[in-house]
Amino acid sequence: MSQSTPDVKSDTLAGTDTHVLPPYRVILHNDDVNDMLRVVQVICNLTPLGPEEAIERMLEAHHTGYALLLVTHKERAELYVEQFASCRLTVTAEPDV
Repeated sequence: MSQSTPDVKSDTLAGTDTHVLPPYRVILHNDDVNDMLRVVQVICNLTPLGPEEAIERMLEAHHTGYALLLVTHKERAELYVEQFASCRLTVTAEPDV
């Protein structure tokens, strides 16, 4: 006896028009107010970035004035801007062109 596997259909079908949200960059800006450890903690709390990545981004912003945190869709990027602002950190969102 051979086992048969049911046909599994993909979530997207060939020829189906799917809407892809345009990507937005979430940028961390350096400031002279927050200490480095706090910035890393906030990045880890609000984003999927781990401690090592958060430290790298914080140091980049510290040395250059800004750092790319992540790329996501517009609505999520805007939410990050609001969440970081509530923690008194400056983050902006811009189209990823």
